[in-house]
Amino acid sequence: MKQTIHSFAKLVFGLSVLTGLSAYVGAQDAPAVKAGSALEKEAQAKKDSDKPVFLRIDREGKEPRALQVAIARYQIMAGPNQGAIVDLVGAVHIGTKQYYSDLNQRFRAYDAVLYELVADPEVNKPSQRAEGGFNPIGGLQKGMKGALELSFQLDEVDYNPRNFVHADMSPTEFGEDMKKRNDGFLGMFARMMGAGFAVQSTKKGQEQQAEMLAAMLSKDPMKMRRAMAEQFETMEGQMAGLADKDGKSTLLTERNRKAFEVLESELKAGKKKVAIFYGAAHLPDMHERLLRDFQAKPVENNWIDAWPLR
Repeated sequence: MKQTIHSFAKLVFGLSVLTGLSAYVGAQDAPAVKAGSALEKEAQAKKDSDKPVFLRIDREGKEPRALQVAIARYQIMAGPNQGAIVDLVGAVHIGTKQYYSDLNQRFRAYDAVLYELVADPEVNKPSQRAEGGFNPIGGLQKGMKGALELSFQLDEVDYNPRNFVHADMSPTEFGEDMKKRNDGFLGMFARMMGAGFAVQSTKKGQEQQAEMLAAMLSKDPMKMRRAMAEQFETMEGQMAGLADKDGKSTLLTERNRKAFEVLESELKAGKKKVAIFYGAAHLPDMHERLLRDFQAKPVENNWIDAWPLR
């Protein structure tokens, strides 16, 4: 029993890693709060319904068919970069070979593909091997691919084309930013777990927890995929746990800030069609930055399958 609890804790953190640094979901059952007025509830419901969604479960009837990730297109409507196209290409860091092959084909059509990887930009791009990535996160993601019978992003995505541009912090920048915030992985983990426990205290959270434990005990990869995909529907609350008291975090918002510095540089260099290839948890904040700082408007969403669920 002790081993099962330990494994479940690791899996909850794994979910946060797979999706939290690389996935976003829409509205979910929130922890209980004091009841407000009917008008406040209506306003909050509208706000939740207006949130962009970058990852979803596609269903046929009530049956889950696939976990899908969005490619969200924006057009800059004013200023010196008017007319430029920016696509937010959501990623999950483990998926099918077909999912990554599809992305490799799509990336050829862009003037620049800005990619995430906490690494020294002077070092060669990620090679096609499992060792790459940011440890311990990369190691955990790599380990989970076997349990789900999927592939690892750094094994499958071709980072060698000339249009690929590093758009993330270096390890030094990452460490300095965390030090400035007096933060660390243990602190972030504790905040995420606290937010996760709040979500799990809801009826839906309890049902998902039971489903996850059953899937783990079965050791069935498809059941594991389905249970994890369902967890994405309550992951937003856990992602909020990443933020500090100022609503910022090195792992999410500050890496986004660095990515958008690179975006601005690429647009100034004359690039007209740019993809930002980042974990889908980063994309809601990026959506707000595009609207606020780049006078962009959403044009369309395309959805691609990342995991088959049957």
